[in-house]
Amino acid sequence: MCTIAISPVFSPSPRIPSSIFCKPSPESLTLTHPPSSSSVSPSSSFKFRLQKPPPSPASGLIRDSNDDLPVSCCSTSPTLLKRKRPTRLDIPALTSGFCDGRSTPAVAEDRWKEVEVEGDGYSVYCKRGRREAMEDRFKAVVDFNGQNKQAFFGVFDGHGGSKAAEFAAENLENRIQDEVEKRGEIEIVEAIKQGYLKADSEFLNQEQRGGACCVTAIIRAGNLVVSNAGDCRAVVSNGGVAEALTSDHRPSRQDEKLRIESLGGYVDSSRGVCRVLGSLAVSRGIGDRSLKQWITSEPETKMLKIVPEFEFLIMASDGLWDKVSNQEAVDIARPLCASAEAVSACKKLVELSVSRGSVDDVSVMIVQLGRFC
Repeated sequence: MCTIAISPVFSPSPRIPSSIFCKPSPESLTLTHPPSSSSVSPSSSFKFRLQKPPPSPASGLIRDSNDDLPVSCCSTSPTLLKRKRPTRLDIPALTSGFCDGRSTPAVAEDRWKEVEVEGDGYSVYCKRGRREAMEDRFKAVVDFNGQNKQAFFGVFDGHGGSKAAEFAAENLENRIQDEVEKRGEIEIVEAIKQGYLKADSEFLNQEQRGGACCVTAIIRAGNLVVSNAGDCRAVVSNGGVAEALTSDHRPSRQDEKLRIESLGGYVDSSRGVCRVLGSLAVSRGIGDRSLKQWITSEPETKMLKIVPEFEFLIMASDGLWDKVSNQEAVDIARPLCASAEAVSACKKLVELSVSRGSVDDVSVMIVQLGRFC
C-alpha cells in the first residue's frame, strides 16, 4: 500500500487543515473468491498475470456479462489464508510465510499488477505503475436479456491507497440504482448525483484514508449517460473523431479554483502542479476526508443518444490521459476494435503510456457501443 507521500496526486504539504438498471436474476451468484471456469461465460475471458503466483486465493466479486453478474475487480486487505487451489484460474493475493528473526516477513503479492478482462461488449486492461500496490479498480455489469440492452461501467483511480477505489467499485452502482428506483428514470441525472454523494458519505463514515476519482457510464434504452468526479476521463469515437464526454476536475480549472476559494480554501502549486491547499491535484472525488470541505464528490453528467457513428467508448484513469491525447487514443484503438481486438487496443494504449514515461497506474476500458444499439 502506497503512502500519500509517494502518490503523484498528493503532495505532503504540512498546511493541510485538521446493472445500474441490471437487477440480478434469482440465479445470480455472488462470489467471494476468484471465479472458476464454470462461473465465467464462454464469451468472456478473465486473466490475471503474476510473476510469482503464491498459493493463497484472493477474494473478489465477479459478475459475468451474459448472466447479468457484475465484474467488480476490487480486492480486499491482504490476510493470510489457507492454501486453496482454484479449478482453472489462479488469482493469488499473497505469499505465505512467517518471521522468525532470521527469515524475512511474508510479502503481499499484488494481484492487480496486471489485469486483463474481455467481456461481452467491453474489454479492460490494467497495469500497476511504480508503486507497491495497484490503486485503480473497475466495474462492469452487462445485461443483454431481451430487447432492452443495458449496462453499467466504471473506472476508479485511487490515491493515498486503494480503499476508496475499492469502495466505489463495490458500491457506487447500487447507490445510483437505489436513487433511480426512488426518483424514476426521468430524473437519472439527479439520481446519479445523489448516488455519488451517498457513496461518498458512506465511505467517509468508515474513517478510511485516501480518495478516488471516478468515471462511470450507464447504457439503457439506447442512451449513454456518462459522469465523472476527478480526472478519470471518457472519450467516444464519433466516426473516428475523438470527442471527450467528460472534463477533468483539477484545481487549475478556473471554475474549480473559484469554487474552492469561495469555500475558504486556496490553490497552490507544489512540484509544478496546482493542488488544493498545496496538497491534492484533483478537485473532485470520493473520500479525501481531510480536504472534504473543498473536495466535492458531486459529478458532472452528460447524456447522449447512441447513434451509429458512436463506435466505441474509451474510459481510463489519468495514467493514460497524462501521456496520450484523446485523438491519438482513438486512432490507435479504432483499427483494433474494428477487428474485434479491443483488449489488444487497451493493452496497446497502456503500453504506449508506459513507454512515454508514465509511472502511474494505468487502467483502460473500451466499450463497443455498437453492441448496445
